[in-house]
Amino acid sequence: MLAYARDRRRFLLFGRRRRVDPETHRYRAEVLLESLLTLGPTFIKLGQLLSTRPDVLPPAYIDVLSSLQDDVPPADWEEAKVVLEEELGSVDDRFVSFDTDPISGASLGQVYRARIDGDGDDDGTQDVAVKVRRPGVEELVEADLRVIHWSLPILLYFVDDARAFSLENLADEFSKTIREEMDYEREAKMLREIQANVGTDDRYVVPDVVDGYSNSRVLTMEYVGGTKINDVEELDRRDIDRSKIAEDLQWAYMQMIIDDGVFHADPHPGNLAVTDDGRIVFYDFGMSGRVDEFVQEKIVDFYIAVANQDIDAILDALIEIGTLSPEADRAVMAEVMELAIQDARGEDIEQYRVQQIIGQVEDSIYEFPLRLPKNLALVLRVATVVEGVCVTLDSNYDFIATATDYLVEQGYREESIRQYVSESGEQIRRSAESLTRITPKTERALDRLDRDDLYVRIGVEDSKSVFENLAKRLIYGMLLTMSLFSMGVLYALEAPEASLVAAAFSVVVAIQLYRSFRQSRSIRARPQFTRQSLRQRRGEE
Repeated sequence: MLAYARDRRRFLLFGRRRRVDPETHRYRAEVLLESLLTLGPTFIKLGQLLSTRPDVLPPAYIDVLSSLQDDVPPADWEEAKVVLEEELGSVDDRFVSFDTDPISGASLGQVYRARIDGDGDDDGTQDVAVKVRRPGVEELVEADLRVIHWSLPILLYFVDDARAFSLENLADEFSKTIREEMDYEREAKMLREIQANVGTDDRYVVPDVVDGYSNSRVLTMEYVGGTKINDVEELDRRDIDRSKIAEDLQWAYMQMIIDDGVFHADPHPGNLAVTDDGRIVFYDFGMSGRVDEFVQEKIVDFYIAVANQDIDAILDALIEIGTLSPEADRAVMAEVMELAIQDARGEDIEQYRVQQIIGQVEDSIYEFPLRLPKNLALVLRVATVVEGVCVTLDSNYDFIATATDYLVEQGYREESIRQYVSESGEQIRRSAESLTRITPKTERALDRLDRDDLYVRIGVEDSKSVFENLAKRLIYGMLLTMSLFSMGVLYALEAPEASLVAAAFSVVVAIQLYRSFRQSRSIRARPQFTRQSLRQRRGEE
């Protein structure tokens, strides 16, 4: 935290920003990663959430924390058994068989494979996955959340207003989502709702919840096996079309977010699998979210603008939804969006353009105008993780083309065109009305001009403090001239002590004058482009 504050002010309370190279950022990120792993389940979840928040951390941190998974040693079976039997009764009585080695371990719970009496197989039993909350995790999470909320005011003291906005939202969102993720009754409800919306499509599989074996601390589901979605070698061996899987995955999440309003919010590869017949299996609905109608409409507007490659409309949609500050430099953001669209289409990005963008945003990297309202943070997480999975499946995958196809098939794009025509007609009508009012106003202005009675009021906007800097330089220049003249006069009058004082004063003023002409340098950062990073990593491997 102190290092972060010194990056913004070298001497904490004053001084220029400190230049930090990417290697230092990466080192700090790795230290943070180790700290989060040591602190335990709550902070591991916090790290996963931070890895999707470019409005909070610089790109190097995002890159390091994105590799963070639930690397928590599994709880001892005897401890997990206590939780299971408190909720369901004797394991031997309720289950035909129970494998005590977890098939999946996470920070808040772990999953075991078991068999129960049912209609699943020929022998009258059913294969199930039993998710058990980790013993004592509730008290641990509550204690950790208190620490986070007590620490927040200290963190806010060291950051700017834009980042304070994001940090407060992050803390509120994190407290809500981690509590929801520990409530397995809520997870079962969300699972059933998503299953009703998506599970009817034969391209997807959402496991059934087993009633009578599930409550707030234990969730028993139908066991559905499959190949991990990022195991490309195994998918190829099974002759599964990876490009189609990527398209189906994006299609599913667009339906969940844009049409259904309820979505699976944790689509990392550990929670997605592919069956032998090419269907996508969704696991772990603990992190699920809802989208209100306003956000759905704005997301549609954003996707339509991206499909049309209308940069102004993209920026307008981001401002309306609250993600982009209205004071943002639209010219710079337009170039950023152009690069993002190129990358999403799988096109190569010229390095000189990347460096050009870095130079333009370099002076405001910690005041970057992007921010994430609470209702959009999970949506962003889904979008970024799904895009990464799709690119892993197919490095040439065109995210925008699939989004465009979805908008066309669901009728959103045609509706947008009709709305545009209607709005254009209304604009033409208003323009005609304005033309009828402009003639008399012009005549009155010309009459005042003829009578020398016309005044013009001008307001100068100086967001970059140009006039303030000019005034400082003039004053420093005058003081330097005066001190140099005084030094010369005092030396001629044989007053060496006084001339030394004047010389020292001249040096101080000269340094201040020189500093006023220097360009401020902020923390340099390299934008992370998913496809280029992926190709680079593959090349290194």
